[in-house]
Amino acid sequence: MNVSKLKIIYKEETLVDIVFDISSSLALIGQSGSGKSLTIKALLGMLPKEMHLELQHHFDYELIAGKTVSFVPQNPFTALSPLTKIKNQFFSDRQRVEELFDEVGLHYDLLERFVPELSGGQLQRVVIAIALESKPKLLLLDEPTTALDPQTKEIIIKLLHKLQEKEQFKMLFVTHDISSARDLCKDVAIIKEGKIIESGKMEHVMQSPQEEYTKILIEANFANRKFRE
Repeated sequence: MNVSKLKIIYKEETLVDIVFDISSSLALIGQSGSGKSLTIKALLGMLPKEMHLELQHHFDYELIAGKTVSFVPQNPFTALSPLTKIKNQFFSDRQRVEELFDEVGLHYDLLERFVPELSGGQLQRVVIAIALESKPKLLLLDEPTTALDPQTKEIIIKLLHKLQEKEQFKMLFVTHDISSARDLCKDVAIIKEGKIIESGKMEHVMQSPQEEYTKILIEANFANRKFRE
């Protein structure tokens, strides 16, 4: 999946102007306001009307959100109805939903519960199951581990890795959490002020960053991790 042009313009100001390729799993890393979330919204067709999008891409499928493209948000509470039982948040039959629950490691009894009765980690797995319901070819993840504790975060990352190997979807992981991205993605692109300033294989960029901005992000990530530990 190659995006040869993704340009977002608002009132003659270019907010994002990038090129990238997702051969398998790509982490798009940058600080808040760098253009990460705008990129995801552009691919989902969810940009505000006042923003102009120029998008050129080469896919082996049509870019249709909800059919070939699925989305996992940062906060699962925003994606689920709190007044609806979990089982009724899916459109598939019970057998398919139970298969999805098996894939994400959830017990069937949770299907009879409501959103407030589940933990954050359980809800994130429910959202992942919903995202996989249509058997997407591209999975977009917007900071899906940010609100999770370290142990739950590790579980979700391992789950996503296992699911990608099984289902063979491509993945764009938008985050500022370098440690999670490093565990999940093969490639990385560093975005700053709407521009990709450095990209390549994850391990190469992490071990030998060329840009000062990248070095700062890596150092900040490990400093925060040591502080939490």
